[in-house]
Amino acid sequence: MKKYYTRACNFYYGSISKEKIKKKLALPLNGNNLISFDKIELLTRKSKKTFPLKKINLLPKKIKNKINKDIKSITKKKIFHNLNFINSTIIMGVLNLTPDSFSDGGKYLNRRSALRKFKILINQGSEIIDIGGESTRPGSKSVKEEVELKRLTPILKIIKRYNCFVSLDTRKSLVMEKGIKSGIKLINDVSGLNYDLNTMKILKKNKIPFVLHHMLGTPDTMQKNPKYKNVLLDIYDFFEKKLKDIKSFGIKHNNIILDPGIGFGKNLKHNITLIDKISIFHSLGLPIMLGISRKKFIKDLSKKNDSKERIGGTVASSLYSMMQGVQILRVHNVNEVKQAIKVFRKLKFK
Repeated sequence: MKKYYTRACNFYYGSISKEKIKKKLALPLNGNNLISFDKIELLTRKSKKTFPLKKINLLPKKIKNKINKDIKSITKKKIFHNLNFINSTIIMGVLNLTPDSFSDGGKYLNRRSALRKFKILINQGSEIIDIGGESTRPGSKSVKEEVELKRLTPILKIIKRYNCFVSLDTRKSLVMEKGIKSGIKLINDVSGLNYDLNTMKILKKNKIPFVLHHMLGTPDTMQKNPKYKNVLLDIYDFFEKKLKDIKSFGIKHNNIILDPGIGFGKNLKHNITLIDKISIFHSLGLPIMLGISRKKFIKDLSKKNDSKERIGGTVASSLYSMMQGVQILRVHNVNEVKQAIKVFRKLKFK
């Protein structure tokens, strides 16, 4: 049976968006009047077609019902564990306590440097700080739990002193449990909850919010010729099935963030397709997070203009994603991305 997918498109911003919504010419994205849309793209595995919202009622009943159901998910406010997605884009600052992460490995291995960076991320305006003790860069190998915990200890010991939202980037249930006891408020498992069979039990027991991430394979294999039938729809189906499995396991809350995993088992074409069409995931009714900071796709696109920190490419892709309603951006250069968003909003959302 043919399966249909709905993607919001043709967005408006700021005062234009408000005016369009007031005149009932557009619908708010995620309950936010500052971003709206007036068209949808209807996709199947073999076709795609764009419709103005006013033409939806002319479609066959089955398709019309499917689109209208998806639009309810696209337009509803996304409420998530005290994070405000209305009128703002949440920044997740990155703190890798590892010797071998692809971008900043080895910089924050001792307690002093780790704590200094932690404070900097807070002062620069990170609404979430994502800490990790195991590199998941392409080609990396898993480390033992005790090694990962030893790296994380300096930050885990001081979390409760600070009034901040800390996320734990780990694939291991024991590390998750230790982190939760220390005051971690979000679990970010890049394996899509597939690495450790006990992970779901820990999440259910503690009722803690988490990121549902997509990765093809494992870090040491994911970039070895990744293939999809259709990267956009394959990942959508992965999320849809996984969410059903999560609910059937007994995790009833909706404090779940979706991350399609840029660079995690994707080549350049896959990454560009996902960023370009990222708004398709709004129809799943949950907040979307993107980790685009300093990724290799920026080098592939900029070529001779590549740079070590890739700030320009990170900012460009961050703003592009924000304009499609992505709620959370995971970045290394928090201050620069915050600066770009503030200036953009003043210019565009006036």
